[in-house]
Amino acid sequence: MSSLVEQSKKLAAYKAVDENLKDSHSVVGVGSGSTVVYVAERLGQLEHKSSFVCIPTGFQSKELILSNGLRLGSVEEYSSIDIAFDGADEIDSQLNLIKGGGACLMQEKLVASCSKQLFIVADYRKRSPEKLGHAWRQGVPIEVVPAAYNKVLNDLKNLEGYKSAKVRYGGTFKAGPVVTDNSMFIIDADFGEIPVEKVSTLHSQIKGLVGVLETGLFANMTTAAYIGNEDGSVATLTL
Repeated sequence: MSSLVEQSKKLAAYKAVDENLKDSHSVVGVGSGSTVVYVAERLGQLEHKSSFVCIPTGFQSKELILSNGLRLGSVEEYSSIDIAFDGADEIDSQLNLIKGGGACLMQEKLVASCSKQLFIVADYRKRSPEKLGHAWRQGVPIEVVPAAYNKVLNDLKNLEGYKSAKVRYGGTFKAGPVVTDNSMFIIDADFGEIPVEKVSTLHSQIKGLVGVLETGLFANMTTAAYIGNEDGSVATLTL
């Protein structure tokens, strides 16, 4: 990735924090991903950082909070979050999201659902011109109970738009499936391009399958998205 694109990600993250974090905010959600690294960095630079507590969505964000000298809390302690910042694998024209490429989808959605405002920071490659599944071709991440993975794989075949699905494996350094922070497996299910009006329905259908903990489809949850462009500029997307 060019240094210019990396700089644009940093600018997007800094702008999201600077424009939206208020002195009155006492509980801040911190998500995961390469752009959120800069969110945590910016939060750690604030003079009043001791006045708010940060809620992580997984191991990476916990490490980011601690390494930037921020106060660490948990969603068990703070179920009402003033504002949250997170990344995304893809963003459609209505600010629906695909998340979970880093296998943190359940905890990301938990923090997002507890937050009064959710701001997404990402680079231009994550922005779809219209539909989810256009830029992100790895499929919709689905967190499942290990014992149910085969059943869920079969059940997904009956859903509209289904093309393929597979359990995500760990690669060179992990024999067997990826195991989430919740000790679950991840299934990546390809439904092609998902029309805006069908995102919520598809999420509900998948979530209704026995054995599914959560899906990586985030519908109607985003307040605004800050996109770092290839030329170093930042675009702000709102509805």
